[in-house]
Amino acid sequence: MAQKKIRVIQYGLGPIGIETAKLVTKKSGMELVGAVDISKDLVGRDLGEILGLDKTLGVRVTDNGKALFAKTGADVVLHTTGSRIRKIYPELEEIIQAGLNIISSSEELLFPLKENAELMKNVDNLAKKHQVTVLGTGVNPGFVMDALPLFLTAVCQDVKKIHMERIVDAGTRRYPLQKKIGAGMTTDAFYEKIGKKELGHVGLLESLYLVAEKLGMAFDDVIETIDPVVAEKAVKTQYFSLKPGDVAGIRHSVKGIKKEEAVITLDLRMYIGADDPHDSVHIVGIPEIKLRIEGGVAGDQATAAVLVNSVPVVINARPGLATVKDLPAAHFRG
Repeated sequence: MAQKKIRVIQYGLGPIGIETAKLVTKKSGMELVGAVDISKDLVGRDLGEILGLDKTLGVRVTDNGKALFAKTGADVVLHTTGSRIRKIYPELEEIIQAGLNIISSSEELLFPLKENAELMKNVDNLAKKHQVTVLGTGVNPGFVMDALPLFLTAVCQDVKKIHMERIVDAGTRRYPLQKKIGAGMTTDAFYEKIGKKELGHVGLLESLYLVAEKLGMAFDDVIETIDPVVAEKAVKTQYFSLKPGDVAGIRHSVKGIKKEEAVITLDLRMYIGADDPHDSVHIVGIPEIKLRIEGGVAGDQATAAVLVNSVPVVINARPGLATVKDLPAAHFRG
């Protein structure tokens, strides 16, 4: 007897949403049954055309999620519209009230920081009420600087310190990412935007606290620094032409301090023209572990993969708001 396909709705058709929806079409056990986006250029068009496929899918994009949810009988929504909980909360609420599981690329949804605690509690309570699961995941946060190092500690008798480093050549990445790291700005404009939380990477603090909680570590202090990386020479991407002195990207670091020592460090450098891109984890413990991924995990493709590969795990999980370490690890399946 053939197994029933998982019915999927794609919510948000920016670059990540498109990559995610394309991947769903390649999965033998999944079926795209709906798509939501607010763009007037997309509403009413067949999703196959938007994804650049050589066929139509019979799924037309709508800006009325509530009506779509009521008629499709979907199992899960892949949500890729924004980073900040306060902005996306009405979308999450509408999806949950329709009785649908959610896997979101929202970085803040990974782990509840103090400033988002009330809204995250609301999401958890609402999900339990409607018997659905909500997961925030991705590559960073969601894998490289949290789930991966935690997985590696499984073979450790003791963990004293963890240092994680991610260096990304942003020149190879999509336009929205190059824009959000400040490419082409002056340093003054960069710091102004950072101060207003209108720029920069989201999720590093969430990763820090997730790792600390799962390891049972407490901090005396947390130090966060965000600075521009300045272009030393002219460099050009598909979207930006930088001259020396322009902002090429960002260096964002967080450190969890205990007894005046950094016990967990996350160091992210994401800028155009970065040399030696890689991801690395160094666990100081018994045994000591050093892992280095040459070239780093390709963010755009990998984010889509994490979202889609998490579908079977989430639809079989307990109701409520979950973290990537509350659930069995996602893995590839064709």
